Amino acid sequence: MIFRRETLPYSSKEEKMSDFVHLHLHTEYSLLDGAVRIKKIFGECKKRGMDTVAITDHGNMFGTLKFAEAAKQAGIKAIIGCEMYICDDYKDKTGKQNYDHIILLCKNKTGYKNLIKLDSIAYVDGFYYKPRIDYKTLAEHSEGLICLSACLAGRVQKRLVQNDYEGAKETALFLKSVFKDDFYLEIQDHGLADQKRINPSLIRLSKETGIPIVATNDVHYLNKEDAEMQDVIMCISMKTTIDDPNRLKMEASESYLKTPEEMKELFSYLPEAIENTVKIANKVTEEVFPLDDKGVPIKDWSLIPKYYPENGQTPKEYLFDLATKGLHKRYKEITKEIQDRFDYEFDVISSMGFCDYYLIVWDFINYAKSVGIPVGAGRGSGVSSIIAYSIGITDVEPLRYQLIFERFLNRERVSMPDFDVDISDARRGEVVEYVRHKYGFDKVAQIVTFGTLASKQAIKDVARVYRIPYADSDKITKLMDGKSTIKQSLGMENLPDGTYVGVQDLIDIYNSDPQLKKIIDMAIKVEGLPRNTSMHAAGVVICEKPIMNNVPLQRNGDDVTTQFDMIEVESLGMLKMDFLGLRTLTDVQDACKYVKEDFGKDLDFHEIGYEDQGAYELIGSGLTDAVFQLESPGMKKFMKELKPTTFEDIIAGISLYRPGPMDSIPQYIRNKHHPEDIVYDHPMMEPILKNSYGVLIYQEQVMQVCQQLGGFTLGHADIVRKAMGKKKIKIMDEQEEIFIHGGINEHTGLPVEGAVKRGVPEDIAFKIYEGMKPFARYAFNKSHAAAYAVLAYETAYLKKYYPTQFMTSILNNRIDKSDEISKYLAYLKSIGTKVYQPDINLSKAYYHTEGNGIRIGLVSLKNIGMNVINDIVNERDANGKYTSFEDFISRCADFGMNKRMIENLIYAGAFDCFGVKRSQLIAVYSGFTDKIIERNKKKASAQMSIFGTLIKDDDLYKLEYPDIPEYDSKYKLQKEKEVIGEYITGHPLADFSEQFSKYKFDTRQLTYYDEDENGDRTYTAVKEGDRVRFGGIITKFEKIVTKKNTNMGVMTVEDLYGPIECTLFSRTYEQYKNIAKEDEVVEIGGRLHIKDNRVSVNLDDLKLIKTEAAEKKEPVDQEYLGLIIPDKTLRYLDNILDVLTCYEGDIPVFISKEGKKFDAKCSVRKCDGLLSELSIYLDESDIVFFKKKK
Repeated sequence: MIFRRETLPYSSKEEKMSDFVHLHLHTEYSLLDGAVRIKKIFGECKKRGMDTVAITDHGNMFGTLKFAEAAKQAGIKAIIGCEMYICDDYKDKTGKQNYDHIILLCKNKTGYKNLIKLDSIAYVDGFYYKPRIDYKTLAEHSEGLICLSACLAGRVQKRLVQNDYEGAKETALFLKSVFKDDFYLEIQDHGLADQKRINPSLIRLSKETGIPIVATNDVHYLNKEDAEMQDVIMCISMKTTIDDPNRLKMEASESYLKTPEEMKELFSYLPEAIENTVKIANKVTEEVFPLDDKGVPIKDWSLIPKYYPENGQTPKEYLFDLATKGLHKRYKEITKEIQDRFDYEFDVISSMGFCDYYLIVWDFINYAKSVGIPVGAGRGSGVSSIIAYSIGITDVEPLRYQLIFERFLNRERVSMPDFDVDISDARRGEVVEYVRHKYGFDKVAQIVTFGTLASKQAIKDVARVYRIPYADSDKITKLMDGKSTIKQSLGMENLPDGTYVGVQDLIDIYNSDPQLKKIIDMAIKVEGLPRNTSMHAAGVVICEKPIMNNVPLQRNGDDVTTQFDMIEVESLGMLKMDFLGLRTLTDVQDACKYVKEDFGKDLDFHEIGYEDQGAYELIGSGLTDAVFQLESPGMKKFMKELKPTTFEDIIAGISLYRPGPMDSIPQYIRNKHHPEDIVYDHPMMEPILKNSYGVLIYQEQVMQVCQQLGGFTLGHADIVRKAMGKKKIKIMDEQEEIFIHGGINEHTGLPVEGAVKRGVPEDIAFKIYEGMKPFARYAFNKSHAAAYAVLAYETAYLKKYYPTQFMTSILNNRIDKSDEISKYLAYLKSIGTKVYQPDINLSKAYYHTEGNGIRIGLVSLKNIGMNVINDIVNERDANGKYTSFEDFISRCADFGMNKRMIENLIYAGAFDCFGVKRSQLIAVYSGFTDKIIERNKKKASAQMSIFGTLIKDDDLYKLEYPDIPEYDSKYKLQKEKEVIGEYITGHPLADFSEQFSKYKFDTRQLTYYDEDENGDRTYTAVKEGDRVRFGGIITKFEKIVTKKNTNMGVMTVEDLYGPIECTLFSRTYEQYKNIAKEDEVVEIGGRLHIKDNRVSVNLDDLKLIKTEAAEKKEPVDQEYLGLIIPDKTLRYLDNILDVLTCYEGDIPVFISKEGKKFDAKCSVRKCDGLLSELSIYLDESDIVFFKKKK
């Protein structure tokens, strides 16, 4: 029989249960190996007559809590276990992978505690290819655990396969000595040859040693027909294809959830092996997780960390004193409204037991501020707390902006409050480290997160596994929005709210193409499976007790994380904090630092205030590049139309510019400019909506409507707000009746008047409530918006009054983001801000202000390390500016610089200050540097020798520069771009800027995007399929021959702001191949294509662009190099070509051999090094420079 939930046994007393129990099972958390979905397994267990089942994922416990919860909800007994990796010494991390498998199952809570210790040790200390323990550690933590010898990868089985029976016996007896009667020999039969061969030996071993034997099936998928699906995810994991003969794969299709009858038949010759599965299950006497009858974890409040005030006060006393002092600092006058709010909040906080929590948050924020780490004004609903404001957790006055405390914490919604904290991204790690030291390294950890096979990724991965052409999978994924599941996109399922999002073109493909239908069907099967772990970007867990006592840990790089996700650690009772790294905080701090350096001013926004009209004018002008939250093209347009004049306008702007509320933007703008036209549904709505010009924007307004019109408490109103936000129809309908006609608050038992009794006509009350329903799904948290509006205002203020200092901080904090650097440098040039080239005597390591301009820092140059840069700057600061190129090399040659670094400094223009041509420096730097280095070695040698003689600088040959022309403008700009990543002293398209200004599209629009924690971008200024037209220069063109033997082309086109790739398919290639040539300036029309976070153009049409100046330009002389290759030298031709590639420049090369002239398809620079190396192979008369009209 199958147990009903109420009779589920967790006792040693044997009761009637199914006569076979699966004890070896891999869920989807055996990442890209196990394919048993936890949500599905228990229904299948019931169908197949099983009431107990174990989880034994490979090396981890990621899914154990989810497994236990789902089992309890289904009325199934869960056995928590793990298939661990074990070796002789986990500290040995040399040589090849060497480990065995072993199955461990928890009998009770003691066993669970030991299992999480073992698994944590395996990950944190023993990881080497796999998380490993050793046999000594296993013995030390064996209490409460049942041990099985595992599959063919277990040591006992391995030795039997190797015909080492005595070795197998030795291992088995050792494990018996450790686990006593809780060690079992595991026997499997998947039809594998090795299993057939060793199973008789396992039976013999059992009889000889008295160790019981137990039958298992190595379950990796639910149904036999799922074998192919499991094979596919293994291919995804190993990045191989289904037809690869050399890949790792399961040899049989027997690793499914077999019925008891199938297992009994398979082991009919060994009935005790089946019976022992039940005996093992009966040894499991306790639920290892604290779950209620519905399978919901019961919080262990003792895990919440305590705060221990150093002065001996209780947390309640300490918080009260701290907040009272803070209140008097924050407010010049404590009005009755302020004091009442303070008293009410403190009563709620203290009565609900959250004084410790407030103090923990205050403590690390106070630490951060004390050491100069920028902390945000707040985040989320915690900004509404006046206690938090008083003690400095938040920095937004909650009463002024009508922020509602009950949105954060109320007695009618018992849950942990949640202060998320923004911290400077540059120093977030310092705050986490402080918390670790404060509460103990064993009590603080970061939190795991799981990457999954999302819909588009599933299609792409499955198509690759089956060798389906990329074009076919791309065709499918283009039709998907990336948010809906595959089934939803196919119209097989609706969204949770009932919305149909089926895509007809995708449905047509599915119904008409059998091959692609197979791919889509398989992708549906694997969609949503976890594929990897990473560290949550912000989550940190803090515990009163060592975390390893309750939750398994793992290592992610250098950090230790929990194996349970953030929802799970919170559900068990631990404190989860979000420490979010926010770059804008660093921007503001650095900008203020530069203002102090340049003007001697200390900026304090508490003194400046948030009502400066200059800042609002800048926002309303649309010149909000780099302004927090306000720089996207759509937001610029919104702000230009809105013309904000108050801080409330910024709060509203941040809240409205999102899907859903965006539809209300025209009404908001219209009402702001014409307040006389605003009509309220009822006079009671006016004070609620007045600050937002009659438009419902915030979650808090929903709560106020329920409170003021319906007579709800704010705690009760928060329940309505939450139900509307999550579209819980049943709750919304129940509360609608109470809102209109009154009723009972089920949480307090108190009567609620209802809107009608409070003077609102029934039809009006109905209209207002119904109007809130759809809106509340998108309504924004005003507390959060207010805190982010602080940063928006501060960055706007800095940009208005200190633009160069602000933009310098922006550039320096995006050194590693080349696309953003390009965007902001282009913006600076467009508004007339001078951006100065690198200068060896003026540049610092990073960008810095210089007058009203900005000087590029040396860190912007490629291939020059930070240590070398610091040495160059420190030498200059200590001993004065460099007086010449020779002086620089003489003083800095020993700083670990290589010739590539010096070359890049030359091409960047860093030595232009010495009045020497870049071409001249390139011609001599190599030989001169060698001489200086040799000179320095001799000096060092002389100083080391007792008989050494002084080496004088006069002994060095004086540097003479060859009389050669400077590189032309095009080449200089090209090299600047190569080494700096930007055109600095000009732009090859400068003559076309006026013509290009007519186009609505340019590559700046590709720099506006939102990025999720997986790095996936959602572009906000462009979308797939947008028609675009723009101008640029072709910098690269490549012809491609397709599998169908047709030609196509891929070219890189660069406009004034950056590059974009353009694809010419067969038709457009044939049509435009004579135009599509490198260095041509062209107008391009086409459609945007977004793939793998990159935007490209599928070209439709192409035409040449010429400026009037270009058309009138006289022909110029072009210098060429001709090389005559005599017969005797032909064998050195490859060597000669190698020499040419080492001296890249702008002089085309032609080769004459055997009476014929060939284009060498390369260009060189004229320098001594080139001539010297060519003369090794050629006579001087065979090397000819000549000129002809271009």
